[in-house]
This record gives sequence, structure tokens and C-alpha cells, in this order.
Amino acid sequence: MAVSVIVHSVRIVDGGREMLDGWVRWEAGRITHRGAGDGWREHSNELLVDARAAAGPDAVLTPGFIDLHGHGGGGHSYEDGPDAVRAARALHRAHGTTRAVLSLATATLGDLVERLETIAELARTDPDILGSHLEGPFLAPSHRGAHAGDLLRAPDPETLDMLLAAGEGTVRQVTLAPELPGGLDAVRRIVAAGVVAAVGHTAADAALAAEAFDAGATVLTHAFNAMPGLHHRVPGPVGAALADDRVVLEIIADGVHLHPDIVRIAASAAAGRVALVTDAMAAAGAADGAYRLGALDVEVADGVAHVAGTDTIAGSTLTQDAALRVAVTAGVALPAAVHALTETPARVLGREDLGTLEPGRLADAVLLTADLRVAGVWLAGDPV
Repeated sequence: MAVSVIVHSVRIVDGGREMLDGWVRWEAGRITHRGAGDGWREHSNELLVDARAAAGPDAVLTPGFIDLHGHGGGGHSYEDGPDAVRAARALHRAHGTTRAVLSLATATLGDLVERLETIAELARTDPDILGSHLEGPFLAPSHRGAHAGDLLRAPDPETLDMLLAAGEGTVRQVTLAPELPGGLDAVRRIVAAGVVAAVGHTAADAALAAEAFDAGATVLTHAFNAMPGLHHRVPGPVGAALADDRVVLEIIADGVHLHPDIVRIAASAAAGRVALVTDAMAAAGAADGAYRLGALDVEVADGVAHVAGTDTIAGSTLTQDAALRVAVTAGVALPAAVHALTETPARVLGREDLGTLEPGRLADAVLLTADLRVAGVWLAGDPV
């Protein structure tokens, strides 16, 4: 018989709401029951987790975190083969990210094909790997950030189809600059393939960004970064995304990419449409020093990554539990911040089995202390 688990005496934060003195039961990898009070005692013959004993008073239970955008961690890059991917994922799982889309920076087409094929194979065997995200090469040279300028290209149909085919149905998101030749047609082509199209690394104005959203793009990649800013007379792609209820804004809440006030303002202006992502590179959870991101050398000092020899930010050293703490400290209500780590990214990916602790969903869960430090993680009901 499958082992069943009950976590009780815990504050459940899920679905934009809080439930005090809550409990959740799962079996065979899925949530079976939840409630408040003493109802869990009806299942007292099960394996019990007293949240107060495991995480202290006022412990919090949330769904597992989902990262739509990250490049590595624990000293390992998602671009460096299966062992490196699994080591990086182990670091992020320990910080509550039960499932993740693996992002690939701009590289040669041959390297991208090989990396997409590797991730496709891993996605078939490792349930915490949801697929891949192409963050290049279809980016604006003027807003390329930590991407190799000589490897950028327009999203011609042949290249796009080749990369999507390499992913064997596991490419989940493609970021592109819609102003590139064929950009809007590429958005339509990506969406028609069942993949999320994201606007990012772009010089587009608000009108063109709105056209991309009308063409089917539903995500703004790391909003505010690598794009024109939000101006009161020139709203840019951020303004277009904030104004469009169909669009989710990725937010990197690390205290470096965005001022905390911007994190709070974005969460308020796009309530229910913010996804807290890490954009983490290999140095997340690892020491300062020299690293690689895609085709570029990166230097990390005091936990901040820059393209070597420049002041260009090169990803982050963020984990999602830290993003939760930054967002809450910035003034985002805890239920909204948790929603941005769980239900919103699940919705972006069309994964109705993830993102909440409702009965029938996969039993991905994170137990947190009152100060939002990870005390326990479960992936499909199994402890991590």
C-alpha cells in the first residue's frame, strides 16, 4: 500500500487565501483531503507530521514552488549535461522549488539543439523537470543583457522549427523580441506549436508589445529588465503587459534586479498575474567567483552576477524561498506572494495538476517556518 501523509496544525497558504490550524492529507502522490481543526484525527493511523514540531509555531504550508525561468544553481549550469542539471535542481528543490522549467541562454544553434535534446530526455525521467525555455537567440541586440551579441538572430521559421523539434515537445517557453524581422509571425508560430511565447530582451514600444500579446504572447520575461522602462507618457512593454489581463509578468525579487517598491507595485497592479522567478545562474547557492552563462564569462561578487568586465547583470543567485521573503518584506501580502510562486506559473504552463493543495492535485508541498525558511519539501508526496 502507498504510504499516506498528513501534515497538521499548520497555516495553509494556498489559492490566494490562508487557513489557520489547517491540515492536508496525501496518498499515492496526490492530495486526498484537506481541512481545518481536528478533522485529521480521523486518519490518525497514517504517518503524521506535526508542523509545530517540524517547523515551530505559526508554521506555513504552501504548494510546491514552480520556477519558470532559471539557468542553474549549486555551482552547476543547466547547459552542462544531465549530472549538472540534476545537481542544480537538487539545490533548488531544497529551497522549495519542486518543479522547474530549465532556461537556456543564447548559444550556437548546434549547442542549443544538443541542450534541448538533453532536457527532453531528462523531462521523460525526472518529474521535477518540466521542460525547457529558450531565452535566446531571438533577442534585440540593444537589449541583449547577458547574451552573446554575435549569436543573436531573427526568428526565421526554419530555425524556430528546428529548435522546437529538438525539444521533442518539451519546449515550454520561447522569449523573443517582437520587433525583429518576422517577430509577430514567430509569436503565432510558437503559440500554434503549443508553446508559451514571451516578450523579452526587447526595444519594443507599448503598441508593438500589445500587438505581440494580441498575436498570442502571454508572458513578459523578467519584467522591467532588458527592455524600455515604464514612463508616464511612454509606457513601453511593461505598461502594455500591466494593462493586459492575459499577460503574466515574470518578476525577479532578489533586491538587485528590481527595487522592492517596484516588486510591490507590480504585484498590486497585476494582481494574480505575477510569477516570481529566479533567473538563477550556477552561482545560486554557491560561492562567489568566475562562472559561465551561455557563451559569456560571468563574475559573481557579494552574490551579484555581472558579465565579466561590465556592469551588465547576468542572471541572479536567487532561490525561490528567498524571493518569497523579499516580496513579503517589500509589502506583498503572503497569499499573493505564494500565489506568484505556485498557481500563477502552473497556469502559465497549463498544468492544472500543480500549483495548489486542493484534493486531486499532485502532492507538491513546502513547509516553512514563521519567518519563511524551508523546513520540509515534498515532491508528489515524497520527501525531498
